[in-house]
Amino acid sequence: MGSLENGVLPSKRDPLLKSLSRNERNSSFAQRPRSRFARFMVVKKLDYLQWICAVAVFIFFVFVFQMFLPLSTVEKAGQHFLKLKEDDNFEGEIKNLFQEISGLDFGEGVKFEPTRLLLKFQREHKDFSHLSFGDARKVVRFGHRKPQLAFVFADLLVDPQQILMVTVAAALRAIGYEIEVYSLEDGPVHKAWKNVGVPVNIVEASNDTKILIDWLNYDAVLVNSLEAKDVISGLLQEPFKSLPLIWTIHEKTLATRFKKYVSDDRSRLIDDWKTAFSRATVVVFPNHALPVYYAAFDAGNYFVIPGFSSKACRSDNSVVVVEENLRGNMNFGAHDLVIAITGSQFLYKGLWVEHALVLQALLPLLAEFSLDGSLSQRLRIIILSQDLNGNYSSAIEEIASNLNYPNGTVYHAVVDDGDDVYKILSIADIVIYGSFLEEQSFPDILIKAMCFEKPIIAPDLTVIKKYVDDKVNGYLFPKRNIKVLTQIVLQLVSKGKISSLARNIASIGKHSAKNMMVLESVEGYASLIENVVNLPSEVASPRAVSEIPSNFKTEWQWHYFKDIADSKYVNRTSRIYHFLNKLENRSNRTLKDRFPDISSDDTFLYSIWEEEKIIQTALAKKKREDGELRDRSEQPRGTWEDVYRSSKKAGRNRNDLHERDDGELERTGQPLCIYEPYFGQGAWPFLHHGPLYRGLGLSTKGRRPRTDDIDAPSRLRLLSIPYYRDALGDFGAFFAIANRVDRIHKNSWIGFSSWRATAKKASLSKAAEVALLDDIQARRHGDTLYFWVRMDKDPRNPMQKDFWTFCDSINAGNCKFAFSEALKKMYGVNDSSTYVPPMPMDGDSWSVMHSWSLPTKSFLEFVMFSRMFVDALDAQIYEEHHQSGFCYLSVSKDKHCYSRVLELLINVWAYHSARRIVYIDPSTGKLEEQHSFKTRRGKMWIKWFNYKTLKSMDEDLAEEADSDHPNRRWLWPSTGEVFWQGMYEKERNQMRKQKEKRKQKSKDKIQRIKNRTHQKALGKYVKPLPDDETDNNSTSVLEAVELLR
Repeated sequence: MGSLENGVLPSKRDPLLKSLSRNERNSSFAQRPRSRFARFMVVKKLDYLQWICAVAVFIFFVFVFQMFLPLSTVEKAGQHFLKLKEDDNFEGEIKNLFQEISGLDFGEGVKFEPTRLLLKFQREHKDFSHLSFGDARKVVRFGHRKPQLAFVFADLLVDPQQILMVTVAAALRAIGYEIEVYSLEDGPVHKAWKNVGVPVNIVEASNDTKILIDWLNYDAVLVNSLEAKDVISGLLQEPFKSLPLIWTIHEKTLATRFKKYVSDDRSRLIDDWKTAFSRATVVVFPNHALPVYYAAFDAGNYFVIPGFSSKACRSDNSVVVVEENLRGNMNFGAHDLVIAITGSQFLYKGLWVEHALVLQALLPLLAEFSLDGSLSQRLRIIILSQDLNGNYSSAIEEIASNLNYPNGTVYHAVVDDGDDVYKILSIADIVIYGSFLEEQSFPDILIKAMCFEKPIIAPDLTVIKKYVDDKVNGYLFPKRNIKVLTQIVLQLVSKGKISSLARNIASIGKHSAKNMMVLESVEGYASLIENVVNLPSEVASPRAVSEIPSNFKTEWQWHYFKDIADSKYVNRTSRIYHFLNKLENRSNRTLKDRFPDISSDDTFLYSIWEEEKIIQTALAKKKREDGELRDRSEQPRGTWEDVYRSSKKAGRNRNDLHERDDGELERTGQPLCIYEPYFGQGAWPFLHHGPLYRGLGLSTKGRRPRTDDIDAPSRLRLLSIPYYRDALGDFGAFFAIANRVDRIHKNSWIGFSSWRATAKKASLSKAAEVALLDDIQARRHGDTLYFWVRMDKDPRNPMQKDFWTFCDSINAGNCKFAFSEALKKMYGVNDSSTYVPPMPMDGDSWSVMHSWSLPTKSFLEFVMFSRMFVDALDAQIYEEHHQSGFCYLSVSKDKHCYSRVLELLINVWAYHSARRIVYIDPSTGKLEEQHSFKTRRGKMWIKWFNYKTLKSMDEDLAEEADSDHPNRRWLWPSTGEVFWQGMYEKERNQMRKQKEKRKQKSKDKIQRIKNRTHQKALGKYVKPLPDDETDNNSTSVLEAVELLR
């Protein structure tokens, strides 16, 4: 957060409690004889545990006593100055106080410096004229339209922020800005904005907080108040993520709730707010205290612009807060003199000292009043401060008692940013600013007091002297001479009443406060917008901040609010509390949806576990049985080639296994399919859901869930590179579809429609869709380019310029040069002259925003031409653009460098390739042919855009990429398929070689079997006799043996 210097003043106790050094204590202890008490302790050997307990009890009571003192309480030596002594010198007492509290410096405080943000502005807005492009190209700003700003409010109720922004808007319009207001809720300020001349749109956010606005129509968005956070949530998504966003925050409520979020462990809610703060290009605060309060959310983008933050000043010179019965409610008399002592918004250790000094300076004022309270007039002093530790009121009472103030004279009021401040200021007769801390912003509480027409007294701090003239619209006193404060108070009060001089000065002070900070606010916002916004080349630069008319810098534009009937200020604090509670409840519901409560019944949990265990056991048993059956059954044998072929087929059909919905089935039987390229969730609400349309996500992360949208990066690896995804824009979707188009698109016609055309209400209506399909099926126009977004109705072309002038205006004056160089590189023409195809201005219009339809065959021919054109364009722009972020097609850093040239490329190709061009009215469906063939004769470059010429060039590039494999950086092979006629022969030869190899392997196998050596049999096999015959043979043998004997 820039730089935060340490603003905590040193403690006042340290100088008053100086102790001796360790050596001095040791030496004095050694020289001092042992006392009787010490000898008694040593001799009697009392129980040391009892003494330790006694010391602990004593320390505890001292600690309790310290708790009831203020932040930094002086000791005896410091308390004597608070007691009034008749023989003491007042000024000398103050000087002694400053000496005793050495280290107390009233000139140092917390300082906020937006260092990182200022360095960012300097780095991003370097002098563009010093950049040199090829051929010394210069960029030109045409200025065909004014810069567009969007102001977003949570409501249009009357409050100081509305007065501020109405004044700023009027000043911005005077120097050339166009402004449009969006509000989530209508209100009486709607009429004030109309008086300014600004259109107002009331946006009703749905329950899911989606706001349907194309923010890319604006050059910057200014969001006001924390209540408009839902708008910032929409700007967190692509494609709105890089749009300049200025968020003005003037409430402190979220900062005070941050501690509660931390203690409650609301990390999700904290991260949500931190993400919102990080998204803003600049977070603007009206004073330098709020950046300190919001330090926990700081992302290095904080900035301070003083604003009109007091609701006490009104256009009708009346006071908002009704003063009836306020004094009675606070037990003050109607004639009592009430003095309010205010101070800084920061908390520091010297705060109680400053209050004590002011109270001591007001002591002589007691002589104007009766001390016994017998008179009706009494002196009342109210000290306003924030809640320090809960015991500051006791400290104030102690200080007042030491200064001999009567009981009931001095009060301490704990106030915040609510209505309590206005109530106290409304009943006060004099307001004293009692802080000596140097700050960067004029105290807002003094503006409120001046608006209430109260005489103010303040120290001569630097920021106060800038707006308060002594004895003109207020009183100033030296911060180191409190005696002057006493003199001023005695001049203002005469006989217990405010003098007429004080009333006159208070009246002048109200007039000054009514128009205070106008110059700083108007010039601050104008300068900030000038630094934040990067305007395209077709947008005119606004006039300098110094040229703002003086009437917008000297007074707030009150006259726009005079006709408002209900001009009562809204209670913004209560609305902010309600909004934060709503966000917290929404966060709680989200957590419950994501993590539903589970019953704590142990029996229920055990039954779920048992059921799951049974299911898993059954599944394991079935799997084992299936495996055993598979092993027992005969399996069909196949070759490894069959297995490989089956796996490849399964891989190709893997994406076709999902169940097709009705829209996909209807899309299959129709002649046309229109693709809608988009990038990010911010474009989802503008996409169609009918069967005629299909989404095409340029980013895998930003695709719509539960739809059959095409993932462009998976079809074309080039789009996974962020540089080319941004540089090509929607044109990258054409390459993704054309790459192996037969796998994804099976319709005879193809179309594309930009989601931005839907946001502008320029997309095809139902009647136009029917008319387009009927004309396609009837083939009335043949090979035709149908388009439905006209160039002459484009907001970027309000002056109805011709084709090439319009192209130059949106490309920094270098469109024709880029076209010429790309075409010369494509066709190999060596000429230094600039040649572009003629695009005559014959009263007809051209296509913009990639919203057109073509036959699929013609679309592939256009992509073939576009791939070579984009490659030639990339060759001349890539190096400079990739290194510095600048290109000669834009006047500032632009990651979408190629996209604006490619947006108009379809017109050049269709015109010079002799295609019919037909405009279809998106509302009625009426067809009008543009640029008829009769008017084109003699103007078309048919030879250069002929299909045979382009096909031969494409094959030459494919042959080079396939055969030579060049090592240079070359974009063309990455934009689609690489194919040429020689690849047929190469594949045929490869298949023949594989077939011959398989045959040779088979022959070798058979030959090995034939040549295999077989082992000869060892002997002839004799079949054995049966068992019965063996027994008979053995019996006959025995008989023969016996006979031989």
